[in-house]
Amino acid sequence: MNWIRSLIKGRSLRTSVLQAIPFWIASLVTGVIAVLYTKLFEQAEKWGQLIYKAHGWTIFLLAPGGFLLAWLLVKQVDVYASGSGIPQVMAAIELTTPEEDGLVKRLLNVRMMLVKIASSLLMVFGGGAIGREGPTIQIAGTVFRKIDEWLPKSWPKISKRNMILTGAAAGLAAAFNTPLGGIVFAVEELAKTHISHFKTAVFTSVIIAGLTAQAFLGPYLYLGYPVITQSSAYMLLAVIPVALLAGLGGSGMGLLILKILNWKARLKNKYAEMTFVLLCALAMCTIAYFVNTSILGSGKAEMSQLLFTGNKRIGWQIPIARTLGPLLSFTTGASGGIFAPALSAGATVGAFIAGLFDLSASNTNLLILSGMVAFLTGVTRSPFTSAILVLEMTDRHNVIFFLMLSGIAASLVSSLVSKHSLYEYLKLQYILKLRKHPVNAREDHGQVTINE
Repeated sequence: MNWIRSLIKGRSLRTSVLQAIPFWIASLVTGVIAVLYTKLFEQAEKWGQLIYKAHGWTIFLLAPGGFLLAWLLVKQVDVYASGSGIPQVMAAIELTTPEEDGLVKRLLNVRMMLVKIASSLLMVFGGGAIGREGPTIQIAGTVFRKIDEWLPKSWPKISKRNMILTGAAAGLAAAFNTPLGGIVFAVEELAKTHISHFKTAVFTSVIIAGLTAQAFLGPYLYLGYPVITQSSAYMLLAVIPVALLAGLGGSGMGLLILKILNWKARLKNKYAEMTFVLLCALAMCTIAYFVNTSILGSGKAEMSQLLFTGNKRIGWQIPIARTLGPLLSFTTGASGGIFAPALSAGATVGAFIAGLFDLSASNTNLLILSGMVAFLTGVTRSPFTSAILVLEMTDRHNVIFFLMLSGIAASLVSSLVSKHSLYEYLKLQYILKLRKHPVNAREDHGQVTINE
């Protein structure tokens, strides 16, 4: 009987290894693509900034040109490359059933991936307030799905849903260099089944994708090490109001984006949509030229300035600009994420409130991080993911309880604005759109309105 047990164990081990290999390969590929995309994104943003900083008037050419080309690319080639990419992945996970698995290919395919990258690069070059993190998650989901699709029929069966979900976690980990954030994101935002069924796949994929990115970029922190000394309990009196205000800001921005997208979906004329995109671009460049350039770009530069320089005092117009920027960029329908812009908007809320009370640099940094967590929570309704992401970006473990409290407070107050996150509503729109028009992505320009 012992030899039978050994044989069974041997077969089980062989099956487990064979099932793990596709995850490992997909994680390596995801890490490499994430690094290349990061480099391209940073260069596109840098070149755009260099041009309009040298000649301010050029923003009136860069923004309309970048926005229009980015929108046209999505509109004409693949409409499912629009926006963040996270709602598409959420929809793909829900649609991954034997009956509807064909619809998933519409959301996660190589054509979409190329359009996603190109469109987001055009947007950020033109000054669009977008991030690369959401697109990286959709790209990673595509990589994992394609690897699964290429497996021979004789290969041990792997859950397609778990494959895509694991890809999303690996994508976030590689984009932000936040392995814990990727895992928590998979559990809190994406998973509908118990994580014990695929925890090993998630953990190893996040590690491999993260290590691959680090091999090229080094063991960097997304932001760095802001100075925050041990804060006393009285800072709760400042953290909670910042969390409530930023949470309302994030959820309010998400609700406005949804309403504008639903209104825009009723524009049947392509030229009317084009006019809307150009108006968004003109609004961006007008504010940038006459008010403040903070409205432009992903917002990483603003976060770094507030956290690591002595220039921490900002005016009321900066938080408004950092909120308007993503709203004007995201509603165009071009590619681009909202994670980094939401973090930067929250950072400006925290800095502004700290300036009102003339707090020390250390306490100001605490409010900046709290605002980042809260604003992102308002958009995503994922308080623990937001807290862990900001924690890993800055390595400030001594304020973890403040960050978690900010996320929880923001989540509670956000429910007063809308019942669900922007991602949840957009996920439902994608699912309904696919079920209604399951044939050609390039011809499917409609959008389903989801009412509160």
